[in-house]
Amino acid sequence: MKPSAIAPRASLVLASASPRRLELLAQVGLTPDKVDPVDIDEAPLNGETPRLAALRLAAAKARAGALRNPGAFVVAADTVVAVGRRMLGKPDTQEAARAMLTLLSGRNHKVLSGVMAIAPDGREASRLAETRVKFKRLGRAETAALLAGEEWRGAAGAYRIQGLAGGFVTHLIGSYSGVVGLPLHETLTLLAGLGFVAP
Repeated sequence: MKPSAIAPRASLVLASASPRRLELLAQVGLTPDKVDPVDIDEAPLNGETPRLAALRLAAAKARAGALRNPGAFVVAADTVVAVGRRMLGKPDTQEAARAMLTLLSGRNHKVLSGVMAIAPDGREASRLAETRVKFKRLGRAETAALLAGEEWRGAAGAYRIQGLAGGFVTHLIGSYSGVVGLPLHETLTLLAGLGFVAP
């Protein structure tokens, strides 16, 4: 009697260049078989809300990754920092970063993390994690330290909560991992729902 054939496990692809997302997956025991970052236009659309932007961009990244990796599970995410309807992207200059930190100083803001997972058969599932964060009122020296550390580079809202800025957060309701860049609970739930089985 021949042993039954075991279907090969579908690979897991992370469609992101972010080392933080890779570290977050490792935190829960997941190591993608491949990291395949995609390059898309991340500019918000006219009239687009922060929630819709986070979901749309995560979906665009995931679909681009799935096209390049047929037969794999693909995960992608996007994080948007917002004060009201105003979205704070990744600052290009130190002065832009200073303006964002000044806006966030002493007030509440939202971090919206969209994540999409695509199964090998093309099924899609997405979730949004919404986190409310409050900074203490930043003094000149504190703002200068944040800027000098250059954690603002490539960071939505000009800060990284897992860095120096974490010492200035007075209140957080929601997903800490979502603020870092990948909401873990939502990501694991999506993958499980699509049939992904971790090795």
